[in-house]
Amino acid sequence: MTRLSINVNKIALIRNSRGTNFPNLEDFVENLLRLGVKGITIHPRPDQRHIRYDDVYQISKIIKQHADVELNIEGYPDRKFIDLIKAVVPEQCTLVPDSPTQLTSDHGWDLKDPTFLQSVIQELSNVPSRLALFIEPNKEDVILVKQLGADAVEIYTEYYASRTQQDEINLAIQSISEACIAAENVGLVVNAGHDLNLDNLERLLNHCNISEVSIGHAFTVECIHYGINEVIQRYLAMCEKRGATGWQ
Repeated sequence: MTRLSINVNKIALIRNSRGTNFPNLEDFVENLLRLGVKGITIHPRPDQRHIRYDDVYQISKIIKQHADVELNIEGYPDRKFIDLIKAVVPEQCTLVPDSPTQLTSDHGWDLKDPTFLQSVIQELSNVPSRLALFIEPNKEDVILVKQLGADAVEIYTEYYASRTQQDEINLAIQSISEACIAAENVGLVVNAGHDLNLDNLERLLNHCNISEVSIGHAFTVECIHYGINEVIQRYLAMCEKRGATGWQ
């Protein structure tokens, strides 16, 4: 089965917009876990416009009380982020190539010059967190990730999610599937995320062996339309029906 990891950044964004603690982010995370979610993703950015650094510590405390739930902290590996990972030691750390002012993650790492990532991975090698790199759906990049010494990839799925023509959808799925197969062949865990939603997730899982999907923006919008209980039930049904057996 595929692990469903809910990205709660947008919940933090709503909270921050009023300068209060409503909605309470910790209560929201606890509710997700009661509903059966087995993964929480957070992406602290330098401007702390949604997840704040103190949120990371509080959410980590909650996750550590649940042996079957994983915390995934993603972000650009500047000094503050690296020190955060060393302090919190999440189950998974996903490195993304975001600039400090970037609105959202919109591309995978350029692995042609791996010098920077090599130094980061070396520094984090003693942290017992699964280390993933955010990449384009490209099987050649998968091989480079393995050579760098990371444990996993998160495949950027925006192109697939934004396609409307069937031939383009098929090509996008083929690229993701080839990347998944390449990762399995070299022993890398395969995650996926960005713009996945209730309409496109099941089709992707039907064709690709994926250990974890991360969903945040669409999840927040869909909860407004359908309510959180229904949305979580529908996502969990898709993830339990299809996909990989997950991290062993």
